[in-house]
Amino acid sequence: MCGGCNDAAGSCYHSGGTFSGPCPMALDMLKKVDAHVANNDSDSATLNAFVQEYGPLVLIEPPKSGFNLAAWIMPILVPLVAFFAVWEVVRRWRHRAALTPTAGPGAPAVPHDLLNRVRADAEKEDA
Repeated sequence: MCGGCNDAAGSCYHSGGTFSGPCPMALDMLKKVDAHVANNDSDSATLNAFVQEYGPLVLIEPPKSGFNLAAWIMPILVPLVAFFAVWEVVRRWRHRAALTPTAGPGAPAVPHDLLNRVRADAEKEDA
C-alpha cells in the first residue's frame, strides 16, 4: 500500500491538476520492487523486505494471524450473531404470544365486581 494515497503502489494514479501519475512514494516503492526482481529475489523475500521497511501497513491484506485475524473473522461472525439474536427474540415473542390465552379455560380471571358493573351498564343501555 502506498503511504501517500493509501492505494496499491502499482495502481497509484493521481489525476487532475498539474500532477498526474504515481505519487513519489509509489514511484520509490515500484523502483524497489524492480530492484528485487532484478536480483531474482523470491516474492516472499521482497514482501518481507517491504514489511521490514514500511511496517505491516504496506500489505494490501492484513496477515491472517494474531489480532489481525479479527479483520477476517468479524465480517462473517457479526452478521451470524445478529441473525441468531434476532431469531431468538422473535422466537420468544411468538412463544410468549402463544402462551397468553385470551379466552377459554386458561384465560385470566375477570373480577366478579367488574363483570357485574359491565352487565349493569349493558342492561341500562338496552332499556
